[in-house]
Amino acid sequence: MIDKELLEILACPKCKAPVREEGEWLVCTNPQCGLRYPVRDGIPVMLIDEAQPPAGPKS
Repeated sequence: MIDKELLEILACPKCKAPVREEGEWLVCTNPQCGLRYPVRDGIPVMLIDEAQPPAGPKS
């Protein structure tokens, strides 16, 4: 879990929108971007090259 104060200052490096925590990912809140950044050993990896595209609909 990411510290609440840290989460408040983190932003998507691509579009600069805020991010929210979803399990082991930080997810961009901009619907046009939606990149997901991994959290490894409690450390957010906020690199565009490490990001995953938005998760598709769950079936």
